[in-house]
Amino acid sequence: MKRIVFVTCIGSLALALTAWGAPRSKTASESTRGGSARSAHIVSAKAGGHTQSMRTARSFSAARSHQHAITARSPARSSSFARARTSSRSNRLETAGAGSTRTADVRKSAVARNRTAIGRERTVARANATRVNRSEAARIRNARTNRNTLALNKQRNLSMARNVAINRGTNARIVNHWRNARFRNSSYAAFYNYNRQWHDRGWWRSHHSRIVFVLGGWWYWNAGYWYPAWGYDPYAYYPYDGPIYGYGNLTPDRVIVNVQVALQQQGYYPGSIDGDIGPQTRGALAAYQADHGLAVTSAVDKPTLETLGLA
Repeated sequence: MKRIVFVTCIGSLALALTAWGAPRSKTASESTRGGSARSAHIVSAKAGGHTQSMRTARSFSAARSHQHAITARSPARSSSFARARTSSRSNRLETAGAGSTRTADVRKSAVARNRTAIGRERTVARANATRVNRSEAARIRNARTNRNTLALNKQRNLSMARNVAINRGTNARIVNHWRNARFRNSSYAAFYNYNRQWHDRGWWRSHHSRIVFVLGGWWYWNAGYWYPAWGYDPYAYYPYDGPIYGYGNLTPDRVIVNVQVALQQQGYYPGSIDGDIGPQTRGALAAYQADHGLAVTSAVDKPTLETLGLA
């Protein structure tokens, strides 16, 4: 009897402890499942030959502990799974963001390189254009300077030639007659022996095979000199009446052109190069002959052409 009472007390105490430790927010379904689990463990006791069944404290404690373990593991697993999913999603988002950032950086770098290359090409093109413009400007400046220098030198030469012709005009007068002793040597025999001859066209053609029309009149060739063919044409014009030394099979006008160029280069002749042996050309010849110790014939003679380096 004492044993039964002791067991009953212990069972009651176990039930009281279990009820006090159980969660208050249990649902009706959890109470039902817990009750069915607790009913699985029954303790049998004999009292006066009668068998009695009672729930032990161990059965209730085991059931309660199992239920608490299930309840405790389920939220933990759910929260762990949720955290894992959240972490995985965050990692994917971070990876995608990092990839997008790298792609944007690569694109920005490519754009920057392209802009740098374009800027460099533009800079080189501008530098080349500037260099070409500067070279062209320098060439134009040099050409202008050269033209101005040539014009200035030409003006100076012409001025000097005019001064020479003016200052020496009194000392080297134009000579029209060559009968003095200075012209008796062989170098001036053509001038010393010169006499104007009048003949008609037929006579000139029968006595001279080479007759040309230049300087406004007709000229015939004889013994190295050109002479006026007076009477060949009644309307012919001769600004100069006298011999002209010829060389290189040139006509009289071409010989005069070469003489004018040579005298102008040396500052004696300021006039135009026209092949006409007028007063200005004869004055330049007289000044040149006087300066170089030649007989002043005021004409194109052999010693003068040799001194000028033409014959």
